Amino acid sequence: MVRLIFLSDFTEAFPHILLQGILRYAKENAQKEWVVCRMPPSFKSQFGLEGVLEWAKNWKANAMIGRFDNDENVSLLQQNGITVIAQDYKRRFTNIPNITSDYLLTGQMAAEYFLMRGFKNFAFFGYENTVWSDERCIGFHQTLDKAGYGDQFHAYTNQQLETLWYYDTTPLVNWLQSLPPKTALLCCDDNQGNKITEVCKFSKIKIPNDIAVLGVDNDVSMCELSDPPLSSINLDIERAGYDTASLISFLMKNPGAPYHDVIIKPTSIINRISTNIFATDDKYIMKTLEFIHNHLDEPLGVEDLVKRLPLSRRLLEIRFKKITGQSVYQYILHFRILQFAKLIQESTKPIVQIADEMSFNNYANLSKQFKLLKGCTPIEYRKKHQLRK
Repeated sequence: MVRLIFLSDFTEAFPHILLQGILRYAKENAQKEWVVCRMPPSFKSQFGLEGVLEWAKNWKANAMIGRFDNDENVSLLQQNGITVIAQDYKRRFTNIPNITSDYLLTGQMAAEYFLMRGFKNFAFFGYENTVWSDERCIGFHQTLDKAGYGDQFHAYTNQQLETLWYYDTTPLVNWLQSLPPKTALLCCDDNQGNKITEVCKFSKIKIPNDIAVLGVDNDVSMCELSDPPLSSINLDIERAGYDTASLISFLMKNPGAPYHDVIIKPTSIINRISTNIFATDDKYIMKTLEFIHNHLDEPLGVEDLVKRLPLSRRLLEIRFKKITGQSVYQYILHFRILQFAKLIQESTKPIVQIADEMSFNNYANLSKQFKLLKGCTPIEYRKKHQLRK
């Protein structure tokens, strides 16, 4: 039997979704029973790690997932026969496995998303000295810098993780009001995204017209309650829960064996009103971008767009590239491949069938273009990234 203590903040969506993955693993491996005790961080704050250990021994716990501080002696738990995995909080541990994420990739995804929407000014809002905020900021800024917008980047990170629910609005309002018009703002998570939408509302800053706001985690309740609803980068937390349960089972059978971190993958960007804008005053390019994104499953060509506009093909190409940095053809192909990648990740249909349904008539050429964008073939991508059902 696995007797698991899950030491986390259950006021957030993350641990609930992680538990869904643990539950799925337990059901698929029914030869071993799982019992879970949800322990709030306040218990550790009040009684210390020694108090947590004493409670764990009395309950006969043999596994623990915990949000630990890096100066805590988690080896005490291991010395008492408890398999321990850390949930990322401030810094990754080096002596126990971590439930962590590719935070740099998450920042990169956000930057690419905003660049393709024509933004030229960018900002990041997060915490200092916190790995998941720091690395999302780095990935965001590095991608913008490569695209030539490193100097059009603004960051506000002078807040501590301990002040999660408290903030002084005055410096934040001043910072937001100092940002250039049409700024694309990445928040380190949905909590901070919700904070930004709240402050913007009473400061008369319009979202998305003045500032487009993107969060991370896709905490659906928080995103939908935000005013306006918050766009967010979705993470495959449920799969990470499954992988965490699998790792716990392995380590319990093989104490002291080499281990690996559980990596939570960013999967897609969920569009809501907070980013529902293209950063251009050119009404014809705006109309073109909207049409493209509404017809990604169709075999669009440049002529399909020209016939809807009072512009020549050459003029459309010039104005389009000035806004997006890409030709019309490159832009359409890029987003159609991203849509294709999303479908092969989420669907169990044969890859060739998905390509056919999207009217990609030359699969060999599609596979070549896919590899140029994603670094692997569609088949390799599915093996690596397909979401478990």
